[in-house]
Amino acid sequence: MQLCLINNSFRYEIEKLIRIFLPFEKIEVSEMPVFADNSVIAEITENTAKATLYFCGNAYNSVKKIERINQNTDKDAELFLALAVYDCFVSATNYKPDWGILTGIRPAKLLSRLKKTMGDANAENYFKNYLMVNDKKLNLTLEALKGEGEITSLSKPDSFSLYISVPFCPTRCSYCSFVSHSVEHAEKLIPQYVDYLCKELEVTAKIAKLNNLRLETVYMGGGTPTTLSPLQLHKVLKTVADNFDLSGVREYTVEAGRPDTVTKEKLEVIKSFGVTRISINPQTMNDEVLKTIGRKHTVKQTVEAFNLARECGFNNINTDLIAGLPNDTFESFKNTVNEVITLNPESVTVHSLSMKRSSGMTRLNQIPDIEVGKTASKMVDFAYNTLSQNCIHPYYMYRQSKTVGNLENVGYSKKGYESLYNVFIMDETHTILACGASAVTKLRQPLGDYIERIFNYKYPYEYINKFDEILNRKNGINEFYNKYLIP
Repeated sequence: MQLCLINNSFRYEIEKLIRIFLPFEKIEVSEMPVFADNSVIAEITENTAKATLYFCGNAYNSVKKIERINQNTDKDAELFLALAVYDCFVSATNYKPDWGILTGIRPAKLLSRLKKTMGDANAENYFKNYLMVNDKKLNLTLEALKGEGEITSLSKPDSFSLYISVPFCPTRCSYCSFVSHSVEHAEKLIPQYVDYLCKELEVTAKIAKLNNLRLETVYMGGGTPTTLSPLQLHKVLKTVADNFDLSGVREYTVEAGRPDTVTKEKLEVIKSFGVTRISINPQTMNDEVLKTIGRKHTVKQTVEAFNLARECGFNNINTDLIAGLPNDTFESFKNTVNEVITLNPESVTVHSLSMKRSSGMTRLNQIPDIEVGKTASKMVDFAYNTLSQNCIHPYYMYRQSKTVGNLENVGYSKKGYESLYNVFIMDETHTILACGASAVTKLRQPLGDYIERIFNYKYPYEYINKFDEILNRKNGINEFYNKYLIP
C-alpha cells in the first residue's frame, strides 16, 4: 500500500488506521500523489481533509470539513483526515470495525481523561461520533472504566506489585509471541534459572524494604510457571515468603496455564504458600483447534486440571479463552464458552487473537483475513452476552495491535473476584517490581504520572550469563525513589 501524505505529516496515525483493515500490509509513504491501485492519497487543504483510495480497480473518495474540537488545531486536522481515510476503507472493504478509528490500547483510560476535560455526555459523544466507536463497545468501555476505577482506588503512593517470570512452556503455541522456551529445548537451563531467579527476588525484596514500599499483589506468570517441578516451585515461592512482607497482600496469583502441567503435588505446593488465585487456560474447548495451535493437552485434561484445583482448595480460578483462533468456528467458540461456564470459574479472560511478528503463525504467513475478523467479532459479542447473563461481568479491558477484527481483550469476573494485578499493570497504577528473564520493572512516580522502566535480559541464557548486570540495574530503583520520595 502506497500512502501519499499531501500537506501533512500524520504518518503514524494514518498508518495505524490502514492496519485496522490491512494489518500486515507493507506501507510505503511519499509526499507526492500516486494515482494507482493499492494507494491512498491523504490531503489537507485549508479547512478540509480529503482522502482517495485506489483499491481493487476502484476509486473511493471522502471529504471532511475540519471542525474545531480540540485546542490543538493539528490534532483536529489529524482526526478528520483519519475519518476521511476510514470512510474510504469502509466503502472499499464493506467492513465497519466496532472500534471505528480508535487504535489506542486503553480505551477506558482515554474515556476517563475525556470525561474530565469535556464532561460525561460530550466525551461519550466524541467516542461515538468522532472516533466512530459503536454503542456496544462504548458500553463495554464504560463498564471497564467503572471496574478499573474501583480497583485502582485501592492503590496508595507506597504501593507496589511483584511480577515473577517463568519463561518456559511444554510447547510453543503457534500464536505466541512471548519470550518463552519449550521445556524440550531448555530443560537443562531450568535449575540454574531458578537459582538465579531466587537471588534476584532476595535482592528485590531488600530494595523494596529500603524504600518502604508496600506489597499489594504478587503475580507469577510466564510462560507457564507450572512447568517447574514441585521442588522448584517450592523454592521460588519459599523465597518470596521468606523475603517479602506478604501481610498486606490483597492477591497472589500463579498461572497454571497449561492443563498438562497441573498435578496435585504442584497445586498443593502452590496452595501451601498462600496463593489465592490461579489461572488454568484452555484457550479453546475444541481438541482439533488445540492441535492446530500446537497445544499438546486435551479438553479432558482441562476439565481434570480444573476439578483437581477445586479438590486442592482453590476457590478463585481464572480461565483464558481466545477468539479468532485458526480453524475455530463461531459454533465451536460458543461451545467453548458454554463448556467453560459449566466449570463455574470465578473469572474468565477473553482475548482476541493478536498476530504478533514473532509468532509462528505470522512467520508462516498464516494471516487471518477480514472475514476472520468479522467472525471473531461475533465470538466476543457472544462471550460478553453469555458471561454477563451468568453474572460474570467485564471489569477491565485493553487492546493490542494487529488483533483480528481490531478487537479487544476483556477480563470478566464474578463480583469480588476481579484480578487486581491485571488492572494495576495495564493502568500503570503503581510500581511493578519484576524479576526473571524478559521481566520489565515499571517505576511509577508517587503522586505523579512519570513512568521509568528497567529491563531484564530477554532470554534465560542471557539472564543467567549476565546476571551481575541485572543486579546492577536494580540500583535504578533506589535512584528513582531517592529522586521521587514517597510522601
